Amino acid sequence: MSHYFLTGATGAVGSAIVPLLLEDPECQVSLLIRAESDVALAKRLEDLFAFWGWDQADPKRSHVLPLRGDAAEPQFGLASQDYEALVSRTTHIIHCAASVRMNYPLEEARRSAVGSAEQILALGRRIAEQGSLQKIEFVSTVGIAGKRQGILPETWITEPREFHNTYEQSKAEAEMLVKAAIEEEGLPITVHRPSMVIGDSRTGKIIHFQIFYFICEFLSGRKTFGLYPDFGDVRLDIIPVDHVARAIAESSCDPNTAGRIFNLCAGPDLAPRLRDLMIKVQNVFRAHGIALPRRIRLPHRVFALLPSLASRFTSRSRRKALATLPLYLDYLADQQGFGNDLFVKWRNETGHLQPQPAHYLDAILSAYLGGSQHMRD
Repeated sequence: MSHYFLTGATGAVGSAIVPLLLEDPECQVSLLIRAESDVALAKRLEDLFAFWGWDQADPKRSHVLPLRGDAAEPQFGLASQDYEALVSRTTHIIHCAASVRMNYPLEEARRSAVGSAEQILALGRRIAEQGSLQKIEFVSTVGIAGKRQGILPETWITEPREFHNTYEQSKAEAEMLVKAAIEEEGLPITVHRPSMVIGDSRTGKIIHFQIFYFICEFLSGRKTFGLYPDFGDVRLDIIPVDHVARAIAESSCDPNTAGRIFNLCAGPDLAPRLRDLMIKVQNVFRAHGIALPRRIRLPHRVFALLPSLASRFTSRSRRKALATLPLYLDYLADQQGFGNDLFVKWRNETGHLQPQPAHYLDAILSAYLGGSQHMRD
C-alpha cells in the first residue's frame, strides 16, 4: 500500500493531484493543511471534498488523513507523536505548497519556499533511513530562471541572475537545497517546474483563479480603459492544471524519473503570443455579453505610467487593481522561453501528448467567466 504525504492540497496543483492518487483504491494520503483550529481544519477539508465532488458516502474520504500544520515550521508544526507516525507510514512525498505572492518581503518569501524545502528534505531523510521512501516530487517553477536570457533548459541553474520578484528568488534558492540532496545524499527526487498553471483543459475547472486570470482581466482592457502596451513578440507560457497534476502523479510511481528536472510548460513553440491571447480573451469576453472598451495601443514606457496617472481620476477599486499592474508588466516585458524536450519526451513515452492552447483556451476562459462574478465586477 502507498501512503502519500502531500502539501499544498488547497492550491491549484495539489487539489488536482489528490483525486488522481486515490484512483488507486489501495492508496492513502496525508494532507498538510494550514488552519487556525481543528474546527477550521475540518471546514477546509469539507471544502476540498466538495470541490472534488465527494459526498458523505464516498469511500475515498476515508483514505484522506488531514494534518493541521505549516510546511515551513520545524516538523511541520506537528506534535512529536504525529510527526513520528507520519514518518513511519509515508512512502511518497509530493511537495506542492507555495505562496505565489510576488511582492512578499524576501525573508517572508524565503520562509515559505526555503523553509518548507528544508522540512520536506528532513522528512525524506527520516523515511529513507527506515528504508521505505520511494519517491519525492518537488514542485518548483520555471520562474527560477528569473531574468536569465535565452531558453531555460531542464537542468540546474546555478549562474548568478536577477529576478522579477522575491517569489522567483526564494524558489531558486530552494532548488539549490534539492540539488544538494540529490547529488550528495542520493534522495530519489524529481523536480517539476510548472509554468503558469491554468484550469483543467477539458472543463476549465480550478480551485482558485490565480495570476493568469488577472492577466486576462488586464488583456480584456476593462481595467486599463482599453489601453495596452506594445507586446511585440512576447509569449505567455501556460499549462492546464490537469496535465501538471497527471505528470506529477505518474512521476511519483516512476523510479526512472528520480534525479530529473521537468519543465512542465507549453514550450517556446506552443506558448501563445500575448497579442494573440489578448484577441482571444476579448473575443470570449464579448461572446459572454461583456462590453469592452476599444483597444488603444501605447508604447510600453507610456503604458507603464498608467497606474500613477489613473490614480488622479479613477475609483478606489480601479486604483487598487491598477496598482498591481507594474508587477505584471515587469514579468511580461521579457522575451523568455522554457525548454521542455525532456518532459515532452517522457510524456510521449507514457502515451500523453502535449496540450494545444487552441484546444483548451475557450474552456478555460468560459469557466472563469461563469464562476468569477466577484472578480469581473
